[in-house]
Amino acid sequence: MQDPSNSALSDRYRPQLLEEQEELRATSEATIADRKPVELDQQSVGRLSRMDALQNQAMAAGTEARRAARGRALSAALGRIAAGEFGYCDRCGDFIGFARLDLDPAAVRCMSCAR
Repeated sequence: MQDPSNSALSDRYRPQLLEEQEELRATSEATIADRKPVELDQQSVGRLSRMDALQNQAMAAGTEARRAARGRALSAALGRIAAGEFGYCDRCGDFIGFARLDLDPAAVRCMSCAR
């Protein structure tokens, strides 16, 4: 099979990458309150409630860190599209394959090199 052109790959995956990037941004903005510092007012909130709030804040911060990492991967994929390098393994240079890109358009390695 002949490797696809950069414009064909861009047409196929750029909209998906942009859509996921926008979803991440919107979700991040919607969950800002979950990551705010927990107020430790002992008069209005009990010890267990504060512990729950701290745990929820930590989980929200971890989720945001994963969201930020995915956002960087999406931005890098869009950069590879702009540079004409999208869809090719960063290790061996072979075409990554449509099946892998369909699952994760931000993938940077073919299946052989990913193992």
